[in-house]
Amino acid sequence: MSAMTQNLWNRSFILCVLNNLFLFTYYFAQIAILPIYITNELGGTVKQAGLALTLFLVSSIAIRPFTGLIIEKIGQKVAMRGAGLLFALFAFSYLLIDSMSSLLIVRFLHGIWFSILTTVTVPVANDFIPNERKGEGMGYFVMSTNLGVVFGPLIALTTIQFTSFQILFGILAVLISLGLIFSLILNIRDLPKPHQVETKSSLTLQDIVETKVLAVSFIALLTAFAYSSITSFITVYAEAKDLLAYVSLFFIVFAVSMLVVRPWVGKFYDRKGPDAVIYPSFLFFAIGLVMITFVDDQWMLWLSAIFIGIGYGSLFPCLQTLAIQSVEKQRMGHAISTFFTLFDLGLAVGSVVMGILIAYWGYETTYIICAIIVMLTLLIYRQTVAKKRAKKASV
Repeated sequence: MSAMTQNLWNRSFILCVLNNLFLFTYYFAQIAILPIYITNELGGTVKQAGLALTLFLVSSIAIRPFTGLIIEKIGQKVAMRGAGLLFALFAFSYLLIDSMSSLLIVRFLHGIWFSILTTVTVPVANDFIPNERKGEGMGYFVMSTNLGVVFGPLIALTTIQFTSFQILFGILAVLISLGLIFSLILNIRDLPKPHQVETKSSLTLQDIVETKVLAVSFIALLTAFAYSSITSFITVYAEAKDLLAYVSLFFIVFAVSMLVVRPWVGKFYDRKGPDAVIYPSFLFFAIGLVMITFVDDQWMLWLSAIFIGIGYGSLFPCLQTLAIQSVEKQRMGHAISTFFTLFDLGLAVGSVVMGILIAYWGYETTYIICAIIVMLTLLIYRQTVAKKRAKKASV
């Protein structure tokens, strides 16, 4: 079934959403459980646990700029099924790990297939979304990523209370295998190769970067930079406020608020245009960050989660959809790899910078700075993306 159909929830799109949900449920379950596994089962240190998590991201970010070229060369079908198969095999390899060194090797290699897989799933899913419902469709697709943030740690931390790490790793590997089966069922179409005037003997910038999406990708980088203050430090901030017991509900409230507004966000994007969603989303995100500085009980913590869930939770799918719509189909893989490269960079650099800011100025000042960054990003978006798009539409 192709994107020509007006039915958004067609069989192929549902399989794509489920595949992505299982992938990110696995990813966030691993993040939640690996530090405990390393310290309790392998006798490792907290620093080694951090290294195991970082190595996955290092290989993922390192390969990301080349994923568009890889997808172009071998095709969407081979890329998705091949990366899915290798990712599943490495998921089962956790059952054989018996030392820190073997775990670190597996984590590094696992990140490579994760990078390719998360890049190729986007254009594949996009192919099954009707043209008139791109904003709505990509919104639901990205929502499956955000649900993984909730389901992954919930499944991992609940399961480990009743059984062993080996059984948990087995369950997670089966979950990934189901996603692989879904990709085998999908009727994935390879995109036409871009026309090349002459045979190239070396890589060019165009092979790695899609320049048409650099502006919106930079907006994503700044958004991720500010959001890293939540992913990396909301737990320790809550602990400092004696609210650690309520952090898990913070992410649940975040996910629920995002789910509630999702049907309207996508439809607004498609009917009124990106700006109708992106401008208010920036405002909600900034307000949520400011609210965090006034947290003194669980209710304020959860209220900030609502605003951040609506704001950031709406921004990311809209920016990703803008990137996709900025290029022709055969350059979609390059567009997504460029977008995710800058987004991942924003998260990685942001985590380091936020840690430095918190050390010098404290949590409250750091979150105010993040809110200011979000509002400045809104202005940059207006100048570099919105105005150029409006000018192009008027021509």
